Amino acid sequence: MNRIVKCSAPALGLLGLALGGCQPSIDAPAVSAGTADFTSYVSVGNSLTSGYSDGSLYNEAQATSYPAILAQQFGKTGKGPASFVQPSFAPAQEDGEGHVKLQVVNGALLPVTPSQANGFLGEKLALTGVQLISGKYQLAPYTGPQPDNLGVPGMSVLSSVSALTQGRAPYGLLDQYYERLLTPAEKPTKDYLTYISQKTPTFFSCWLGSNDVLTYATGGGVVDPTNPFGGLTDTTRFGMGYRAILSTLSKNGTVKGLVANIPSVTGLPYFNTVTVTAVAAAFKAANPASPGVFIQTSDAATPVRLATSADLLVLTSQGVVAAGAGSTPTNPVPNSYVLDANEVASVAARTAQLNTIIAKTARQNKLALADMNTFFTTVAQQGVAFNAVSNSAVFVSGNLFGLDGVHPTPRGYALVANEFIRNINNFYGASIPTVNINEYRGVVFPQ
Repeated sequence: MNRIVKCSAPALGLLGLALGGCQPSIDAPAVSAGTADFTSYVSVGNSLTSGYSDGSLYNEAQATSYPAILAQQFGKTGKGPASFVQPSFAPAQEDGEGHVKLQVVNGALLPVTPSQANGFLGEKLALTGVQLISGKYQLAPYTGPQPDNLGVPGMSVLSSVSALTQGRAPYGLLDQYYERLLTPAEKPTKDYLTYISQKTPTFFSCWLGSNDVLTYATGGGVVDPTNPFGGLTDTTRFGMGYRAILSTLSKNGTVKGLVANIPSVTGLPYFNTVTVTAVAAAFKAANPASPGVFIQTSDAATPVRLATSADLLVLTSQGVVAAGAGSTPTNPVPNSYVLDANEVASVAARTAQLNTIIAKTARQNKLALADMNTFFTTVAQQGVAFNAVSNSAVFVSGNLFGLDGVHPTPRGYALVANEFIRNINNFYGASIPTVNINEYRGVVFPQ
């Protein structure tokens, strides 16, 4: 980076008297792809990769997904992709399954989920009315060429490889987002590993693994019996699946790319908006004799106990708490709405184990690694300021997370893209420019 001083002609004439007329300027480094080649870029991952936000996959969110931002910035190096295909919905179905909106309800500003009762908030839905065997509702099929954004909401490493699923139903019959990408013949037969192997990228990003712990965590540590992929994935099968995925994408280390590890999920607004302290205070205000918040736990020795600050109430507990759950030992907050202290520890330990596998596999395949666990932990603890605009992990007002409390807003995805670019630049000697995250929106407030 070169730093020079530029002076206007009048200022030069008055040199010594008007040095204030001189303006320091900084030459930006030349944009470069370094040793990477982005002419064919493919992104692999789950909901975070697809652009999922506000509890849904919809066109506006897809357009500001981090892979879309990366492809745009890669193009500035002269070695970027000519196009970047996303599995968008038709314009008449642009809102996908319908996304949560912030609305005024009885004088209060609240997130509202689209439903038949509220006319689906006037959104343009892509639901066909057909129910899958998982109970999920089918989305209109995607009929274009195989996308470059291969992110599939709900996808985990465990569900990516059919050989690891021990006879469970094929994911193409369970997941509405994956199902819409496949032909009828492929749905019961083609696993995600095979699907992504059809691409021949010159560069890829892979952000898989979060759902191998997140699904368990968001369920309060209670595994939904209808979801065969809802537990904490064991390290043996995770390692087998992750090695197969990276070996396939990198062609055994010959194709360049970047992988990202699993963020610390307990830093998400989903686990930090409804707090034990606030609920206990509300109970105390209503009943001065209230000793606190009673929760149901997964510990057989103490199935019901008073909550502490180490127990995390999930975002969706608001409804049951408002109805009185937790106020007495005979009416505790149900287990599925609480990630208790033991479960928090289990999630953290498994996340660390899986991230060790991710780092080792990245090294073996000569790939850049984005440590999103450390990055998101820092953001959750300190927030991030960009061009004097403060952003944080606070629900709704923090700008970075959408109305489901888990997935980023477009601004949050822009922040992710910048962190990926920083790691790509460092690893491949590139100079890809980052984006101004303030040009991307946070939560949309009603007009």
